[in-house]
Amino acid sequence: MHTGGGPGVGRTAADGLSETIRIAQAADRLGYHRFWMSEHHAMPALSVASPPVMIARLTAETERIRLGAGGVMLPNHAPLVIAEQFGMLDALAPGRIDLGLGRAPGTDGATASALRRGAGANDAFPQQVAELLGFLTDDFPIGHPYADVHAVPGPWQAEQNRVPASTTDPEVWILGSSTYSAHLAARLGRPYAFALQFGDADIATAMRIYRENFTPSEVLDRPYSLVSVSTIAAEDAAEAKREASTSAMAMLRMFKREPYSLLSPEEVADYPATINEQAILDQYTNRTFAGTAETVARRLDELHRQTGVDEVMVVLGSHTPGTSERTVELLAAHYGAVQT
Repeated sequence: MHTGGGPGVGRTAADGLSETIRIAQAADRLGYHRFWMSEHHAMPALSVASPPVMIARLTAETERIRLGAGGVMLPNHAPLVIAEQFGMLDALAPGRIDLGLGRAPGTDGATASALRRGAGANDAFPQQVAELLGFLTDDFPIGHPYADVHAVPGPWQAEQNRVPASTTDPEVWILGSSTYSAHLAARLGRPYAFALQFGDADIATAMRIYRENFTPSEVLDRPYSLVSVSTIAAEDAAEAKREASTSAMAMLRMFKREPYSLLSPEEVADYPATINEQAILDQYTNRTFAGTAETVARRLDELHRQTGVDEVMVVLGSHTPGTSERTVELLAAHYGAVQT
């Protein structure tokens, strides 16, 4: 399960984050496996600028579900800082923390510049991932510039304090929607999450590259993959489709260099779209798996069969409060989940 923690037009950031907590609690209660949030900046419809902050809150609001960033846009940050933040999270909720890593800025160019993201940030992504992994495991080779730099919490702190090292670590995933990320995940021997919600990406080629080039690592002996897709379930299929149109409009606004905002279904329906704009709205509305729980589940199951992934993750987000939580409940009921 994946959410941006965002409010629609007419709602505050506090409203959106409160709903995120309720969705996470419902997912935890209904037996879902993971709950992820992505880092975004300067987007009115998305409030989670810092996934670690929200994860910290959710460790106290949930009991068993894995909590993660899907993801942290690593070129926006110093790897040491991320290692320390997620070391803290793992100490708060041992064995429940995921760290998905992406190389996109999660925002527009000007905001990326304000985040001090350099012109070559994308090119340095593999090196940044290597540094982050080194800080998490505290195993830089002798002679490495950071051999005597230690992330706290972490193995070095435990050694200094004469206590056993933690038996858990954040589960590190490589995120992407291209063959670049597939190659990197395979080379590092890490689990791979493919974001299908962003466009007509070639998931078949990316998964083939990942599986054929996978190198076993100390954390994973075989390929392990996940695909995420935008999803809305409702008792009324037409209503689900209407809600899907709100995120489609947000995408259109972004293409037009306007703020990524979730307008109401009524405002979307009244928008005087050009032929090209309507094509984009239709494309993104139809890309969302929207409908009754039975219809949505059928499409999710078919996606699972076609891709051969180990997990399918639903991406939540629409204008009307309660829509995402209801999606969580309806899909859980369809699959026979038992509340805990």
